Amino acid sequence: MLLVIDVGNTSIVFGVYHEKELIQNFRIASDQKRTSDEYGLIFYNLLSHAGIEANQIDDVIVSSVVPNLMHTLPSMIIKYFNRRPIIVNMDLNYDLNILYDNPSAVGADRIVNAVAALEKYGGPCIIIDIGTAMTFCAVDGKRNYLGGAIFPGIGISAEALFSRTSKLPRIEIIKKDRVIQTDTVSSIQSGLYHGFNLMIDGIIEKMMEEEGWQADTTNIISTGGFSALLTHESKFDMIIDRDLTLEGLRIIYEMNSDVILKR
Repeated sequence: MLLVIDVGNTSIVFGVYHEKELIQNFRIASDQKRTSDEYGLIFYNLLSHAGIEANQIDDVIVSSVVPNLMHTLPSMIIKYFNRRPIIVNMDLNYDLNILYDNPSAVGADRIVNAVAALEKYGGPCIIIDIGTAMTFCAVDGKRNYLGGAIFPGIGISAEALFSRTSKLPRIEIIKKDRVIQTDTVSSIQSGLYHGFNLMIDGIIEKMMEEEGWQADTTNIISTGGFSALLTHESKFDMIIDRDLTLEGLRIIYEMNSDVILKR
């Protein structure tokens, strides 16, 4: 079995594959204060509760956008799973031509998502990852990673309203059917929900315009914690794929099997 781990700023999402089938997946808080032993017990207990023992894990692959956890987690994996993890970095093969000015500056999650989107849906494609930060990535049909855009996520925006204003409260992020609301909490919820929905569609439209792509021939995929909430009413034919990053990790592992066997 393959253990795949995606380390984000707010959450760590991990899952277990048996060949190409995702048989279990989990989401826990990403906490830089936890020790390797604390993470080890969390992983061990969650997997054990799902009927998966540590000695059943044949290999581990990790992508991370949190550098401070990239000593803690590999140490945990070595100690609790007796495996040296594969880390998503520029040493691996992605069959992807990264056209960033500095390819090594592209976040690991964006590379993983791009690989998964191409494998599952084909290019050209636009990938929107809606997490702590919101990223838009464009990949053409020739496997060129063209770049994209990065925004503060909806959670950051909601927290900023609460922390940087005197009277606005902390709110739950939910769907509001109408833009015009008649109380403060609902007005904030409306602004965030409708504002982000319209922004997402607007950025997609602008990206396709810049590349000369058409909506009927461009695959548009959303993933991340808020993907279902913020893209299910899109004017575009949106593919909502919550497991895109985990799939990408599995695909990258398989793409690098020759290198991995030589470790």
